[in-house]
Amino acid sequence: MAREIAEQPAALAATFEALLPLRHDVTRLAAGRRHVIFVARGSSDNAGVYGRYLTEIHAGRQASLAAPSVATLYGANLDLSNSLVVAVSQSGATQEIVDTAEWAKRNGAAIVGITNDGDSPLASVADVALITQAGKELAVPATKTYTTQLAAITVAVDALAQKPGTLDADIARVPDAAAKMLEGSVEAAADLLAGAHDVLSSGRGLTFGTTLEVALKLEETCLQPVRGLSYADLKHGPIAVVDADLVTILVAAADGPALPGMTELAAIVREKGSKILGIGGDATFASRCDVNLPGPDLPETLSPLALVIPAQRAIEALARKLGLDPDAPRGLRKVTQTD
Repeated sequence: MAREIAEQPAALAATFEALLPLRHDVTRLAAGRRHVIFVARGSSDNAGVYGRYLTEIHAGRQASLAAPSVATLYGANLDLSNSLVVAVSQSGATQEIVDTAEWAKRNGAAIVGITNDGDSPLASVADVALITQAGKELAVPATKTYTTQLAAITVAVDALAQKPGTLDADIARVPDAAAKMLEGSVEAAADLLAGAHDVLSSGRGLTFGTTLEVALKLEETCLQPVRGLSYADLKHGPIAVVDADLVTILVAAADGPALPGMTELAAIVREKGSKILGIGGDATFASRCDVNLPGPDLPETLSPLALVIPAQRAIEALARKLGLDPDAPRGLRKVTQTD
């Protein structure tokens, strides 16, 4: 897992190099279609959460997350002729995702497939296949396959924008920004989490998918139940559970409209006695956290492509501190089959 975390800057660079030339293919495929649906599970679903926000904010198109059981269990007949379906699967072999993509195609949707395997069933079903360049990933927890999925989603969504290419200057900075996330110690963050009785993860907007991914990585790698909640949902009632027995992980970009609220939330959580692990944010946000892992020097729209890396490093260190094997968590397999 540690080695694959360190491979992410190169994997991101290779993925953008391979996929940016395919942007016009996605633009042509999506012509006349206004709605975008993301189909995924697990870490890929967290990548889809980012895609949903980016699609609506950057491309100005309505987007949603699919419920695959509508296809696989209920076989509902929907008119998807106005939809572009983006199906995301690291292996491209999760049958539920492949079946849902085939179902969507039968119902009139155009399909973009995002996978790390160009020979996979998902790549064969897709009208346009965006193959991430992560290389083989041996650790069960997804790291480089997750961030390269985010890169592929960025390419696909930018292809839907009124003026594709407006993100290119910042995209070019992503690999170097990701490389900087490999610097510095994460031991203080691992120590803070090791002493936690309970953990809650919160974020908002474009970084909410990162929030959910951090929670998932803690659960699967460190066997620690973690709830991932949006800033807004947390304040609507679950804030009552925040106390001195809880470590709160707050995830924020260095800029953007969600940052002031996340900074305010840090103050509220601290008043309730919770220790805070901050991921990203600016100097004011960091000052309100007990431990802060600096985030990337990227705009909020692209921050998630590197923001998760310091959290991945802290979680890998935590697993070792707890005497667990971060590469092969108990009861998990690389490809999960669901119905």
